Amino acid sequence: MTDFQTSLAISSSGMQAQSHRLRLVSENIANADTPGYRGKTAPFETALRDAAGEVRLGDVRLDQTDLERIYDPAHPLADDSGHYDGSNVDLMIQIADAREAQRSYEANLKMFDQARQMSSSLMELLRR
Repeated sequence: MTDFQTSLAISSSGMQAQSHRLRLVSENIANADTPGYRGKTAPFETALRDAAGEVRLGDVRLDQTDLERIYDPAHPLADDSGHYDGSNVDLMIQIADAREAQRSYEANLKMFDQARQMSSSLMELLRR
C-alpha cells in the first residue's frame, strides 16, 4: 500500500469511528429522560491492517454507573417509596463528547483532503 493510500485509509477509518461515536452520543441524548436507560459507550481500538494503524470503535458497552433515583409518587414506575430509576446520562458530558467527535471528524476530513490534493498534484506532475 502506498503512503497516499495508507493516509487515506487511516483518515477514512477515523471519520467512520467518529461518525459511529456521534451516533452513540445522539442516542444517549435522545434517551436522557427515559427511565432505566443506561448510556452507551464504545472504546477506540487500533486495527492493524497492512502495517497501517487504522482506528475503529470497539464493542458497545452500557455505562454501569448508578441510575439516578427520582422521587415522583405519581409516576407509573414509582415504587412504594415514590422513587423510580431515571437514566445515568449526563447531558454535559454527552455534549462535550459530541463536540470532540465533531472536531475529530473535521480533522480527519482535512487530512483526507490534504492527501487527496497531494496525490492529485503528483499525478499532474507525472503527466508533464
